[in-house]
Amino acid sequence: QVQLVEFGGGLVQPGGSLRLSCAASGSILSINAMGWYRQAPGKERELVARTTSGGGTNYADSVKGRFTISRDNAKNTVYLQMHSLKPEDKAVYYCNAEHVRTDWGSYDFWGQGTQVTVSS
Repeated sequence: QVQLVEFGGGLVQPGGSLRLSCAASGSILSINAMGWYRQAPGKERELVARTTSGGGTNYADSVKGRFTISRDNAKNTVYLQMHSLKPEDKAVYYCNAEHVRTDWGSYDFWGQGTQVTVSS
């Protein structure tokens, strides 16, 4: 079994910063890509940032220059450093692990989500 556990959500004022982390645990042989998605009330889940095992990254246009994704492959952990947060960044943030290779196959996994609220 593979689990993704997220940490770091919370309430922050506009212009503030938060750091999310997500650790994957279990019988993991390798993980192709890890990323962060978010879902605001009444909206579809959207990609925020993604990083591959080779270090490539891509970001949603709305967060470029403000958010930075990083990954510790040895720890199967991905981080999202968020700066200059705006009220429109408020959402539930979900960690995703793509093509997780295990002894029984390759699958995608999701974390349980962590709430980020940006409000004064």
